[in-house]
Amino acid sequence: MKIIRFELENVKRVALVRMAPAENGLTVIGGKNAAGKTSVLDGIIYALGGERYRPGNLQREDGISPARIRIELSGGLVVERKGKNASLKVTDATGRKRGQALLDSFIEELALNLPKFLAMKDSEKAEVLLKTLGIGDQLEALDLREKQAYDKRHDFGVIVDQKKKFAAELNEFPDVPETPLSAADLIAESQAILARNAKREEKRETRASWVRYRDEAIREIERLETSLAGARNRVEQAKRELERIDADPISPNESTAELEAKIASIEKINAKVRANLDKANAIADAEEYERKLQPLTDALEAIRKERRDLLRNAPMPLPDLAIGKNEKGFPVLLYRNQPWDCMSTMEQYRVAAAIVRKLKPECGFLLLDGLEAFDHDQLEAFDEWLRNENLQAICTKVGTEDCSIVIEDGVAVEEGVPPTRLPNPNDPIPEETNDNSNQEMEW
Repeated sequence: MKIIRFELENVKRVALVRMAPAENGLTVIGGKNAAGKTSVLDGIIYALGGERYRPGNLQREDGISPARIRIELSGGLVVERKGKNASLKVTDATGRKRGQALLDSFIEELALNLPKFLAMKDSEKAEVLLKTLGIGDQLEALDLREKQAYDKRHDFGVIVDQKKKFAAELNEFPDVPETPLSAADLIAESQAILARNAKREEKRETRASWVRYRDEAIREIERLETSLAGARNRVEQAKRELERIDADPISPNESTAELEAKIASIEKINAKVRANLDKANAIADAEEYERKLQPLTDALEAIRKERRDLLRNAPMPLPDLAIGKNEKGFPVLLYRNQPWDCMSTMEQYRVAAAIVRKLKPECGFLLLDGLEAFDHDQLEAFDEWLRNENLQAICTKVGTEDCSIVIEDGVAVEEGVPPTRLPNPNDPIPEETNDNSNQEMEW
């Protein structure tokens, strides 16, 4: 649905403006400040949007006749507001009278007031797009699941970090056994050594006695040559005994000093052993929690992938338009990977127009107040884009350059459809109805 023609008379600052806007692209209404440009848009918005858009000063101060608005829409639909109460009259192509409900069915509110969309917060703009795409509830559910998964993983990660830190801060002693020492075992081992040493000592004493015995025998041989044969026998006997004994060499005595030192410091050693065990257990505990952390990470990534796929497959109203997140986790618009405040003015208007058009595709027009920020090239580029989108835009800007029509003192003076004469004071005044039934006044 598009605007074929509109007429406004004695509406706010407008005295009389009649115009047939371009079917597609920009129709720019220019003029000086307070010339009546915005009044034209306000009149169209009121006529199509309903009583909630009624201006506080609808009637032109010096207007002789009551305010009148007439808009012809494609498909033969005619919208009029006239008379003292500016009552609404909607007539379709068959002449059947209709009402505001019909207009609301195909006219998008933001199409009447695109600057309202432009002034929204970034998150509100994204919510409008989500509503347009019909995936707002799905995305909200995914965002909630993602937050819950992130919080769970974050809390678990904090525990992992704490356990790792706790394990790292515990003391470790590399020069102690892996298990605590037993005093009884050490004492038993010490007693065993003492017993073995006693046997060695006994063996030494036995050997020493035989050495003495041999020496005495040798001396006996020397002293008693007459008893040489007997002495030699004893020598041989001694040699045999010595050979038997020496066949099993006597090892040096073992020291019990180390065991005695361990026994004396067993509590210190065992404290270090327990510290090592505690550290090993802490490391194992941290590793176990770290293993449990991975499934949480995988679940979070799966939700994020589902969210990305949902947005990637959504029928965006504009190429390169996407929905991201700000630092607080709220959805925001991204165009060519740029957030709203990094888009050019042209890109902002293009994104806004595309989203609003998507809300109600049957509404083929937009109203824009204040295009002063657009230079000539930008206006041409925006106009070309609107034409390619089969979209009509009626706009205002201060000045007379690049305008489709110029308004001075509430009257169109250049281009457009030239105004006819102003109403004659002697023309008959329509009769007013005395009831409040919103009956239409005939002109």
